[in-house]
Amino acid sequence: MGRAGRATGRGCAALNYRPREEPEADWAVLVPRAGAGVQLALKLVTSEAKTHRRHHLDLYAGNQAAEVERLLGLGAERVEWRYEPGADYVVLADPDGNRFCVVQKAE
Repeated sequence: MGRAGRATGRGCAALNYRPREEPEADWAVLVPRAGAGVQLALKLVTSEAKTHRRHHLDLYAGNQAAEVERLLGLGAERVEWRYEPGADYVVLADPDGNRFCVVQKAE
């Protein structure tokens, strides 16, 4: 499985989504496994994550700590970050180096 296939698999696992149709080598459209929700398209790019911001997602969770642990189990890594006091987010990176945040949902 290539990098695009791994990214599609991680995206599906992290978001509880599935491919809308068979993914192409560099493109996939994801939809929720059940219920309503937005579609999400993933496109393979060739720029380096360390030098070019390619995308940024904020994932909102009712139990942020549990969600961070779940995503770490899927291959995410913690990113060193200077958090402001009272920050409601945790910065992680996927195995390709793309950063994203897990935000605690407001009550």
